Amino acid sequence: QVQLVESGGGLVQSGGSLRLSCAVSGYRLENYAIGWFRQTPGKEREGVACISNNDGSTYSSDSVRGRFSISRNNAKNTVYLQMNGLKPEDTAVYFCAADSHKGMVSAAHLRSARYEYWGQGTQVTVSS
Repeated sequence: QVQLVESGGGLVQSGGSLRLSCAVSGYRLENYAIGWFRQTPGKEREGVACISNNDGSTYSSDSVRGRFSISRNNAKNTVYLQMNGLKPEDTAVYFCAADSHKGMVSAAHLRSARYEYWGQGTQVTVSS
């Protein structure tokens, strides 16, 4: 019954912005770190950004740092990924995932193998 549902993907021009949402149910969001990942056919899943269970820390990949921002609203059971300055190379299916880790996050939390629960993904396409 643990479920994560992504939304907010779409088609956007290069340089534009999107905000992705990850709505969670079946567990208390405050007990899980949440990561955002993206995947293109033929490539390994790439960690994008993650946030601690208590909103005390975040970590993002070098490729998106300064453009993407992750945040959470525990009252709304939702985690967000604000994406600004989008580039064509950001085109991918974006997934959110939950990990029972508690405390601050680091680069280790951009590895997909550690996450136990996954959403279905939402498509982001950036045109030029």
